[in-house]
Amino acid sequence: MEKGLAFPQDCRDLLHSLRMKSKYALFLAFVVVVFVFIEKENKIISRVSDRLKQIPQPLADANSTDPALILADNASLLSLSELDSAFTQLQGRLRNFSLQLGVEPAAEAAAGAQGEAGAKAKEPPRPREARPRRHVLLMATTRTGSSFVGEFFNQQGNIFYLFEPLWHIERTVSFESGGANAAGSALVYRDVLKQLFLCDLYVLEHFISPLPEDHLTQFMFRRGSSRSLCEDPVCTPFVKKVFEKYHCKNRRCGPLNVTLAAEACRRKEHMALKAVRIRQLEFLQPLAEDPRLDLRVIQLVRDPRAVLASRMVAFAGKYEGWKKWLAEGQARLGEEEVQRLRGNCESIRLSAELGLRQPAWLRGRYMLVRYEDVARWPLQKAREMYRFAGIPLTAQVEDWIRRNTQAAQDGSGIYSTQKNSSEQFEKWRFSMPFKLAQVVQAACAPAMHLFGYRLARDAASLTNRSVSLLEERGTFWVT
Repeated sequence: MEKGLAFPQDCRDLLHSLRMKSKYALFLAFVVVVFVFIEKENKIISRVSDRLKQIPQPLADANSTDPALILADNASLLSLSELDSAFTQLQGRLRNFSLQLGVEPAAEAAAGAQGEAGAKAKEPPRPREARPRRHVLLMATTRTGSSFVGEFFNQQGNIFYLFEPLWHIERTVSFESGGANAAGSALVYRDVLKQLFLCDLYVLEHFISPLPEDHLTQFMFRRGSSRSLCEDPVCTPFVKKVFEKYHCKNRRCGPLNVTLAAEACRRKEHMALKAVRIRQLEFLQPLAEDPRLDLRVIQLVRDPRAVLASRMVAFAGKYEGWKKWLAEGQARLGEEEVQRLRGNCESIRLSAELGLRQPAWLRGRYMLVRYEDVARWPLQKAREMYRFAGIPLTAQVEDWIRRNTQAAQDGSGIYSTQKNSSEQFEKWRFSMPFKLAQVVQAACAPAMHLFGYRLARDAASLTNRSVSLLEERGTFWVT
């Protein structure tokens, strides 16, 4: 025992050193295990955080769920966050201790080996910025070529397009022309328009007759003129013995499911529709100022002489008085007919003047387009309209324009969108009696002057192709 007590000092120092190193080794092993555990958990937290960041804001609002609360409610994630903070302090102490032993920390060694290239590789990919959703209104009147121009947007796959949805409101709600009744109809049209732009298609159900049952209807006006209403999944299986007046053109579908249509609207990147029942541009100010919308208004105009000539063919029953006046050679046309024509021209002119004045609420949101320019240069004008709307034009639309503007002859039907464009836009000049042109020129002179339509001095100048009745104008594009 005495010899044991007299154990050499060197041996005791050696044993003490071994004990200390063993403690350090165990301590380092523990730290490494904790480090690996924390790294794995940090990766889990990072993935969860990235998922939460990808939650669309409207969806989060709709569910009334704050991503921060999701983490707070998860006790496991919360404890990991506290453990991560503690480990950061422990990691600092370990680094100091390792430096005292002359050992380079493993984390720093790995980082030094990877270098800058490794650091860049660890950077998460930047999320692709979503393109802002545009809401395009093609504002026109009947027989101005709006069905043709509307196809420029209907043919683009990422646009949800509706053809004349306000037709149902006009057929259901009765408004007297002029005065407060005209303002009342404009307000109804505007409010329905806003809901449609927000993809609330259920608003139409109140105006469809007969009323839809379980959100199903076979009476949606001109459904076949909207590709979005005839694509999957909106096009449901065909139902035998169910007659749909405005059926899809290229495939057989069941009655329109409004719920599926609304969902399809929300999935598309952009929304567009054409309307010939919005006459007063000023009533659209609340839509332009609504933060949920990014409105773009394209007002389409056409020579009023060409418009009248087309209406007298397409809506012959409404123009019996005009035809009788032309056939019987009476000196004067009924004043009521002339006043209606003048009123239509003035409402178009006043809206265009407002748009061209560029009020603050409409700046960058208004474009004026003449049908005659579209007919002569369809592809160029389509590109200008898409650039104005802030939507990239696809090759699919360009191909459609080329195919449908070089037809040997115009398509059949009053709503045909197949045109021999370069010849079609002036065809009215060779069938309109000069005295009819004189009535239009007298009633619509201010509007014709604004839009660059020249007056015909006599019958010869009306039918002479070498006499241009169109002033060359640049694009009426307000930025």
